[in-house]
Amino acid sequence: MVDLRRFLIRRLITFIPTLIGATLLVYFVAAVVPGNPAKLWAGGEKASAEVVQRIIEEYKLDEPWYVQYYYFMKMLLTGKAISPVTHTNVWAEVLDRFKTVTLPLTMLSFMFIILIGIPLGIISAIKKDTVVDMILRIFALTGISMPIFWLAYLLIAALTGKGLVTLAGFPMPAYSITGIPLIDGLLKGDFEYLSQLLKRLWLPSLLLSYAGIGVLVRLVRNSFLDAYSSDFVEFMLARGFPRRRIYIHVLRNALAPIVTVLGLQFGGLLAGAVITETIFGLPGMGSYMIRAINNFDYLSLMAGVLYVAIIFMVVNLVVDILYAIIDPRVRY
Repeated sequence: MVDLRRFLIRRLITFIPTLIGATLLVYFVAAVVPGNPAKLWAGGEKASAEVVQRIIEEYKLDEPWYVQYYYFMKMLLTGKAISPVTHTNVWAEVLDRFKTVTLPLTMLSFMFIILIGIPLGIISAIKKDTVVDMILRIFALTGISMPIFWLAYLLIAALTGKGLVTLAGFPMPAYSITGIPLIDGLLKGDFEYLSQLLKRLWLPSLLLSYAGIGVLVRLVRNSFLDAYSSDFVEFMLARGFPRRRIYIHVLRNALAPIVTVLGLQFGGLLAGAVITETIFGLPGMGSYMIRAINNFDYLSLMAGVLYVAIIFMVVNLVVDILYAIIDPRVRY
């Protein structure tokens, strides 16, 4: 228990430089892009010089970059960051878009990765060097290498007008329990709303998860085969244990690297949501950050990056703890 506490403290300490590094990199890249953000925020070419100057002074745009970064981070961390473009609190925007759109999209994608990737990986390992194994390996390689935006436009063209997918708007329930529509619909048992939501999200979720499925199929196959070559498998075979029971023990021994990669996959889904939401017109956090980039809205962009970085690090912390639970040989 003491070792676990020390491990958590060490990881929490590493959160600080990681968050600073992520936001600093994003701010620096955005700040060096040519342009006059104050003029854009003030309304473009028609903006008066007085308004532009007032915005420059308000957001410290006439100060060195490190002063600007400190000022922006101070506003973000105190919850007082107001977007110069939308004039709304950036945290309220980020949290609302994340809960209502990006999180359900990510959850469905993560579900697809687990429900498709793990069984196909096990089948590929059991059917090693057969036609089935070859087909599944080609499927996995295609998922890893295929440009997701290209496949997305192909499927949109193929499925449009067939009633299988909705590409306009985003359904919202008339009630709110947790603020996450997918979970609220499940808690209410509102299957009519869930069918509308799934009709809107199943295709982007499946496409977002495709690369992750390919990675997981290959990883599960290799991990399963490594565990299957262990001495305990030979012992169980010699004692006449049923194949199903042997496979369960093999899968348990192969879980450690799988859980680690699943944690990384969750963070990858948040990053991939930017492209997916843009293609399918979903009003989530990814499209919000794209709009922030186009409008030189540093505060909104930094808030989005900071939020994603926090989620990514927390997920990986949970994965590290699960890793130790699955494999008691791991020490903190």
